[in-house]
Amino acid sequence: MPYLTSTGTARRGSGAEQLGFGVPGYAHPLLAPAEWAELARPGTPLHWAVLNIDNGPGSRPDPHCLEAAGRLRNARARALHGGQPLDTVRAAGGRLLGQLDLAHGRRPFAELLADARSFLEWYRVDGFYLDRCPADRADLPAVRRLTGTLRAFLTDADGPLVLGHDTHPYPGYAEVADQLVTFRGAWSDYRWSQVAEWTAAYPPGRFAHFVHGVPRTHLEEAMRIARWQGAGTIFFTDRGGQSESGRSGQAESGRGRGQSDPFAALPRYWDEIVSRIGPGISE
Repeated sequence: MPYLTSTGTARRGSGAEQLGFGVPGYAHPLLAPAEWAELARPGTPLHWAVLNIDNGPGSRPDPHCLEAAGRLRNARARALHGGQPLDTVRAAGGRLLGQLDLAHGRRPFAELLADARSFLEWYRVDGFYLDRCPADRADLPAVRRLTGTLRAFLTDADGPLVLGHDTHPYPGYAEVADQLVTFRGAWSDYRWSQVAEWTAAYPPGRFAHFVHGVPRTHLEEAMRIARWQGAGTIFFTDRGGQSESGRSGQAESGRGRGQSDPFAALPRYWDEIVSRIGPGISE
């Protein structure tokens, strides 16, 4: 099976781990109102969602993003006030993460901290998503310095820090953040992918997979691969990705959040996947 480790041993035995959604960044709330509304809907097993205004926090507070952030924050507060179990809390509203673009290690430290402060001051984010995070051993000290400083910024010590490597990084990165994105790409690649052996030492909650172009008929297979490879957070969509030329251009300018980004909108089978991995949709 292609999603075994290279030694041929199973990554996870039971396959019973609870999956949840990580949303790498919907389009602006004006362009994707239904998407942002779904994040606060009871029954959605949301772990976290990324807020990205203009490849970061933008130059000033955006009223539409403020409203979307407040709606998600209020949904989580209502669940916490009810004293419900953690999975139900997540289902009623997950954490909001501010997007920090590391540009593969090229962004100055001071710029990243300024973006982080703006996200905290304007949108009261719970944590941060470090997009285009370096994956090599040589860059680990700089990322460790950044995550340590971001931890000091957060009022909630449990606020998530997620590293968007989009591939398996040097193992030491697993010690400086709460979660690593170890796959982001097409279903045609995901179904034949292999997991790095070192990930077996960590629980499923430490890894996230984002896959586009997943047909409805292959949802069960995709979820089986995620569990087998130890991913606890996923986002699967049937929407297609960019062409190779589009992806290379995006790599230089940062993640797009328009119609060309397959993760910017709900998959057409959203209700079905929610019902498969979550507690069901509350009417």
